[in-house]
Amino acid sequence: MKPLIVLLSTFTLVILTIKLFTKEYNFSLAARIALAVMLCFTALGHFLFTKGMTMMIPPMIPFKTSLVYLTGVFEVLLAVGVLIPKTQKLSGWLLIFFLLLMLPANIYAAVNQINYQKGTYDGNGISYLWFRIPLQILFILWTFLCSIKIYK
Repeated sequence: MKPLIVLLSTFTLVILTIKLFTKEYNFSLAARIALAVMLCFTALGHFLFTKGMTMMIPPMIPFKTSLVYLTGVFEVLLAVGVLIPKTQKLSGWLLIFFLLLMLPANIYAAVNQINYQKGTYDGNGISYLWFRIPLQILFILWTFLCSIKIYK
């Protein structure tokens, strides 16, 4: 829920700021800035809640802690990438792939009731997926529309 709030509130603030200074709307730029801010926000979780994030990764995958840090850095790089015109399309496709790759970890965490912020097994459980999966789809569509199929 927090990433959605960050995304939408940043988008609203940026679109109004752009309109104020340029007298025009630039939805694509505002959406990419909001996406970048949200990615940096979610990347923080990889460094602040490392223990809980490692618990989200299924046992058969090695180097969990390194993988959590690496994906956090990757999110920051993608945040920068969607803001640079020459890299925004590639970054958009990589972000969509990344979001699809993260979905199994979110499913695993929900099934095992992992609370990644506390690093415990008292999370929301399977009901969390009723929100998380549509949210993941929204993030994918948002990325596609603002980074790959660019609208002004």
